[in-house]
Amino acid sequence: MAITLTERAADHISKFLTKRGKGIGLRIGVRTTGCSGMAYKLEFVDAVANEDSVFEAHGVKLFVDPKSMPYLEGIELDFAREGLNEGFKFNNPNEKARCGCGESFTV
Repeated sequence: MAITLTERAADHISKFLTKRGKGIGLRIGVRTTGCSGMAYKLEFVDAVANEDSVFEAHGVKLFVDPKSMPYLEGIELDFAREGLNEGFKFNNPNEKARCGCGESFTV
């Protein structure tokens, strides 16, 4: 399975990489936290790690570490504006539940 990225998300990431002045893409991963157990994490990537899986969509590269990959297989990363709020949306087919505040999830 693959990690996919919408055109809106790719455009947003490209703009931030340009503004930042360096970087080759975005790392998406998971960490243990929150009331449901796991949370998504995003960070800019300046160098590829040997163990990374690399996905590319709309000219943007996404990097995933091997420990996060089982939780993220098939995920689509989107970017949305809703009223005054904007941010990334994680459309993850592996999610079984999400906490009430929306910060963490379980698989």
